[in-house]
Amino acid sequence: MIKNPSPIYLNNAATTWPKPPEVLEAVRQSLALPVFGSGRTTGSQGEDYITLAREAVANLLSASPPEHVAFTLNATDSLNILIQGFLAGCGTGCHVLTTELEHNSVLRPLYELERQGRIRLTVLPFDDGAVRPEVVEAAITPDTRLMVMTHGSNVLGSVQDVSRIGDILHEHGVYFIVDGAQTAGHIPIDLGALPIDAYAFTGHKGLLGIPGIGGFYLRDPERVAPIRYGGTGTDSSSLFQPREMPERFETGTHNHPGLAALAAGVNYIASIGVEAIAEKAERQTAFFIGELKRESNITVYNEHPALPIISFNVRGLKNDDVGFILARAYGIVARTGLHCAPLVHQAIDGGAGSVRFGLSWFTTDEECRFAAKAVREIAQNADSSVDPA
Repeated sequence: MIKNPSPIYLNNAATTWPKPPEVLEAVRQSLALPVFGSGRTTGSQGEDYITLAREAVANLLSASPPEHVAFTLNATDSLNILIQGFLAGCGTGCHVLTTELEHNSVLRPLYELERQGRIRLTVLPFDDGAVRPEVVEAAITPDTRLMVMTHGSNVLGSVQDVSRIGDILHEHGVYFIVDGAQTAGHIPIDLGALPIDAYAFTGHKGLLGIPGIGGFYLRDPERVAPIRYGGTGTDSSSLFQPREMPERFETGTHNHPGLAALAAGVNYIASIGVEAIAEKAERQTAFFIGELKRESNITVYNEHPALPIISFNVRGLKNDDVGFILARAYGIVARTGLHCAPLVHQAIDGGAGSVRFGLSWFTTDEECRFAAKAVREIAQNADSSVDPA
């Protein structure tokens, strides 16, 4: 048992680390000069980080026009705005679809609305990591108005067929919100071609930015009502929120360091190419899973993830204990527990939770080999009679 001299960070599905040097420098520069923002200052010493970030995200995700990209705190904030804003015009008791694969950023807003009697909610099951399009179609009723679902599972690493599902939903007039927290920056995304109405993203995961910045893309902004009101730096004589994008949803002072980091992170990704990032992640993930499968008492919950996410348990050890050993004995930073996605775990492990490795562009092959060997050593010393709860 040899502890790595520097930490091996494998919790990138939560927040990526390290950040590219370009991101750190952009944050420093954003704080070194006065804030620049049209309508909010007469100065011109700083960069227009709002526009830089908007255009960078729009280019990466093929989102047009760029003004239909609105910035928020994170993906959770985006999803709350989108869900509440769409349902504001839906009336009471409309039918909403979601899935067992969801993060609590989707589940909690919807379950709260159901508890308030504002919606009727159906949660769809998944099979082999995927929600089948035919299951979605069978669940649609005459009063179904909305479906909210993840693009990529933060537990299983599976990517959903949002193209086929979106086609089905639109055939029935159902609005489609997609949670892209785990896919933006990891796989190629063309929002101009995908049949989805809204896509939420966050800056601190695959886009390599810092916490506190996220956003969403809207195909038709008129379908979602603003739920926050205040200063925008534009049309200040009006006592009502502007209807135009992006001011329709961007209220108050922007997070300029976050936007600087987001623009730098997205531009860094673009310089490498999302395809190259995805190819490396696929290779390293396959290696990891192949190594873990060599031990009969390691359960891997998805052996063919499309994202660099590996969830597993070691028979004979609780997942929290595996995480503790990885951190203290080997210097490996992972994640244990339910990963804010309780319905997934009810389906795959009875609600016990799992150990999760999340890789990034900065994860090295050597780190993969070291971490895989560490897990195998832990498994070889485990008591298989203990339930891994």
